[in-house]
Amino acid sequence: MTQLGTRILLLAAALSMGLVGCEDSVRRAVQVRPPQSAAPAPQVRISPLPLDTARSRAARLLIPPARPDGVDRLAAWADAVYQAGLGEYNAGHPGRALNDFNSVLQALSASGFDLQADEKLNRIYTRILETAHAYELAARDDPSFFAEPPTVPAPIDQIADLELTPEPSLREETKGELARVPHDLPVTLNDTVLTYLNFFRSTRGRAIVEGGLKRAGRYQDMIKRVFREEGLPQDLMYLAQAESGFQPMALSRAGARGIWQFMSWRAREYGLQKNWWIDERQDPEKSTRAAARHLHDLYNEFGDWYLAMAAYDCGPGNVSKGIERTGYADFWELYRRNVLPKETKNYVPIILAFMLAAKNAPQFGIEVQPETPLNADVVKPGHPVDLRLVAETLDVDVEVLRALNPALLHLVTPADPQFELLLPAGTSERFQTEIAEAIPPEKWVSWRRYRVEEGETLSQLARKFKLSPSAIAQANGMDGDARLEPGLKVIIPAAERPQTATGKLVRYRMHKGDTLQSVADEFDVSVAELKRWNGLRRDHVAPGARLKIYPGGRSAPPGQEKSARQSQAVATIRAGHTAGGPAGEPVVHRVKEGETLWSIAHAYQTTVDALKRANRFLASRPLQAGDQLMVFPRR
Repeated sequence: MTQLGTRILLLAAALSMGLVGCEDSVRRAVQVRPPQSAAPAPQVRISPLPLDTARSRAARLLIPPARPDGVDRLAAWADAVYQAGLGEYNAGHPGRALNDFNSVLQALSASGFDLQADEKLNRIYTRILETAHAYELAARDDPSFFAEPPTVPAPIDQIADLELTPEPSLREETKGELARVPHDLPVTLNDTVLTYLNFFRSTRGRAIVEGGLKRAGRYQDMIKRVFREEGLPQDLMYLAQAESGFQPMALSRAGARGIWQFMSWRAREYGLQKNWWIDERQDPEKSTRAAARHLHDLYNEFGDWYLAMAAYDCGPGNVSKGIERTGYADFWELYRRNVLPKETKNYVPIILAFMLAAKNAPQFGIEVQPETPLNADVVKPGHPVDLRLVAETLDVDVEVLRALNPALLHLVTPADPQFELLLPAGTSERFQTEIAEAIPPEKWVSWRRYRVEEGETLSQLARKFKLSPSAIAQANGMDGDARLEPGLKVIIPAAERPQTATGKLVRYRMHKGDTLQSVADEFDVSVAELKRWNGLRRDHVAPGARLKIYPGGRSAPPGQEKSARQSQAVATIRAGHTAGGPAGEPVVHRVKEGETLWSIAHAYQTTVDALKRANRFLASRPLQAGDQLMVFPRR
């Protein structure tokens, strides 16, 4: 698993422990409607406020000092911080999201309000728990959930550095062909271009041309349309043949990506997004539009398509410097005077050679059966959805969905309500009826589908997926004793959590001197329970490790929200936070640059020791800007 995937797993685990295409193609846009059900699952709001808006809103709200408006203000603050956390998470910053979510969890748990009884606070709690649990389960079941799809080498890297010899005999042969084939780019035929033409007649070179032209069939109608709309010569399409071989997943040694090989900073200039969820450099149509506009801008700057192509490769600054040094605004003159980077010198000849080879395929022994143009339906899920659930529902391979949506970096779609998911043509209605209307949106990441095999029963499926028969039956709207027909596709809900009789799941960081027995005594549980909850085989746990704990143990009476021991512990902690004065309601403070524990304690009329007791992570490291501190001001 990638480092980012591991961080997100830790984020999800921390949360779960804190509280119990183209005009020429068929693309039919479908806006997915939320499912209607008699007893809908709690809704997870996945469309966060803009991050700046959420942050400013959270900053304006303070946790209230007391009732009667305390619940309302706490709920408003918690919602604002939660929205900000979603924004950070969607932007690919799980560490920052963790700080925001932990602030909400800590404040809710320490508020003293009954989270189960109060609808507003319970809604916040449910949102966080459901969202985090979904991603936790998805990542736990398959580490590839967070893995990015593999890339392929960019052809330009394979060709530009080759040491080739010219073939003068091709000159006359090719001149005749040039007279018969129309071009909308000027064509210069010299020894450099002939050298690459000769390479494309070789076995290795021909394979590169054939592979690119085969894939071009998938995108060329769209590219030609976009180029017409942007006023570009159609033959510039072969720039993509040289750059990527029409492979959306092409990655150069320098880090350029996609069919048009955009660097990230240049992509941003032309509106292509890059975040944890998507990289629009790999979106064929969006990147084509950006490339067309970039090439058009370069042509406006230099007034010559050869110079525009050279500037596309090495940047307009390098081309401008070459013109200034030589006094010539002519690509071949810059080539002869050796003022361009080596790769750029070869770049334009390679594109011209690709164009000539493609338009004179029989002469070069090139035989290609182009792929069919893209033909897809488009839906707007409006919520994150696992591609594996979509594939199982539509009876297609998940790699088909990835090929249709190369901009997706993971097996899950982003939370952006405007995100468009491409599906195989003719399948959008099945997506609507079998996912959008059949499964609650907050379950689209963690639930799956399974095709029943001959002889399988509900009980067998329950054992196979570690669920109860009633859970599967309920998810599919069937009776608990229903007979399963072979071939039937059933919804498989997320695996059930361990049932605990008391207390919500909390986490505890082991400190120096702690033992499993001392922690068990503190939370009124047994050592055996601690080991079972945390998958421990030994009695020793190193300082700094985090443990899952269900305060009160499993032996308490069902339905009991807190054991007497737990209630007493909470009261003790709250009193200990504000030694020297009665405890006020908690406030979460984000540490700013230059602040110290003393300055924060002074501002809230508390003590440094109280801050350290309330925020035990301070025992293992110094205070840092951005930390979230739980503060209990003196009344």
